Amino acid sequence: MAEEIKTAAEVDIPKLLSSQKAFFEAGHTLDVSERIDKLKALKELIESKEKEIAAALFADFRKPEFETYATETALILSELKFTIKKLGKWAKPKKVKSTFLNFPSTDYIYSQPYGNVLVLAPWNYPFQLSVSPAIGALAAGNTVVIKPSEYAPATSQLTKEIFAEVFPEEQATVVLGGVETSEELLQQKWDYVFFTGSVPVGRIVAKAIAPNLTPATLELGGKNPCIIHKSAKIELAAKRIVWGKFINAGQTCISPDYILIDKKKKTEFTEVVKKEIKAAFGEDIKKSPDYARIINKKNFERLQAMLEGQTFITGGETSPEDNYMAPTLLNEPSLDSEVMQDEIFGPILPILTFSDETEIEKIINHYPDPLALYVFAEDKDYSEEILKKYRFGGGASNDVVVHIANKNLPFGGVGSSGYGGYHGKFSFDTFTHKKSISKRGTWIDIPLRYAPYAGKLPLIKKVMKRI
Repeated sequence: MAEEIKTAAEVDIPKLLSSQKAFFEAGHTLDVSERIDKLKALKELIESKEKEIAAALFADFRKPEFETYATETALILSELKFTIKKLGKWAKPKKVKSTFLNFPSTDYIYSQPYGNVLVLAPWNYPFQLSVSPAIGALAAGNTVVIKPSEYAPATSQLTKEIFAEVFPEEQATVVLGGVETSEELLQQKWDYVFFTGSVPVGRIVAKAIAPNLTPATLELGGKNPCIIHKSAKIELAAKRIVWGKFINAGQTCISPDYILIDKKKKTEFTEVVKKEIKAAFGEDIKKSPDYARIINKKNFERLQAMLEGQTFITGGETSPEDNYMAPTLLNEPSLDSEVMQDEIFGPILPILTFSDETEIEKIINHYPDPLALYVFAEDKDYSEEILKKYRFGGGASNDVVVHIANKNLPFGGVGSSGYGGYHGKFSFDTFTHKKSISKRGTWIDIPLRYAPYAGKLPLIKKVMKRI
């Protein structure tokens, strides 16, 4: 697998930001038709480099070509297609109903780009999570600097080459480097920062940009519960959970982090899960072309430490020389154990049981608000009760992960799992300030608001009650 990028940034970051500020202030990003043309060019280039993108992700952590297309390239191309089609409409001032107090007037909401945007991307979906927020920022008329993860160097390098071929550096560019580069970028004054990553690093980002009151979107994570009710279709639930948990070797921020299942259904569920793992990856999972690896040694060792002292239902096999860890189910780990402390972010799935709703509530509320929550149940009232009761970023009933694929749904967290959302129009809205404009008529000027106020109070009270 590729060596991570450890060098400092190869560019003068203050100089780069200065050039982007000048580019933006000169109004070069404001023409909507030019924005669309650039997005079209980006789409065509990504389409032409589909094989290269797959090769880069395989080099970084042996990601299967199917998974690369389904979870990275296809999602980006779909986002670009949708944005190109809708951008003209999104960017137009939106007329809203005026108020009687301002008669005569016509009122509008203008979508104004923030200016200079920094996108800090993670390693787990290194192409999708670098490019997707950049699409929204560029569509909105901002300039963008993308800092991809040093843990996925092949994909980061290719992303840099793609953006360099479509955009001038002063409009959009990719900056490579390690932690020092991220720190230097965060020392600059940005107009908007978009970060995807862990909760601890999210706190560092928030603290770094706080002195400048920089608006931000933080896409973080958490311990995502997956509840399986006694009414659930167990075989279908197992099949969908195996897919959603072990895709990308479990390195997915919205994958199920632990199972909460009715005690009476546990044995049936775990037996079906074993069969589904074998059906997906074969007898010798290590030889499967459809199973990725842990991104690097550091994360492999972190995950391996979580397995110590645990009881395996299945899995547990590891191979340190190529960062391989088998899909692993753990039997009833303690909430105080290491594996239940923080987000797992790997192919380990704890199985916990419950007898009543108070046990579910106790476990879920033991942790901060998760990024996702899933519930499997044929009892629709039960599902609805769960979905309404708990705070989480987004989720699904009778499936996992799939809500991310709908561009009409905002994707984001709540509480410690992040704030802000994007995808589709929500991306455009994230990267624009909604500017309120009231265009007053001059053919009449109602004197009610002007001093002196003597005798006007009864009339203003009547007027205010009508609005």
